Amino acid sequence: MENYRFTAFEKTGETLFDETWTFENDEAAKLNGQQQIEEKGVADKTHRLVNASGKLILFHV
Repeated sequence: MENYRFTAFEKTGETLFDETWTFENDEAAKLNGQQQIEEKGVADKTHRLVNASGKLILFHV
């Protein structure tokens, strides 16, 4: 299991979420991360999901 950092922002720069999520691998992070983002209601907000080494897994502006 690996840790991934999820952050979501308003256009003003206000941080909505700054959380650590755990997934088995990058592919699971991409699939399950997108689902969690939609559940949190921030799919249309600026957000990113990166792995522990800083690789961008998901990004939306």
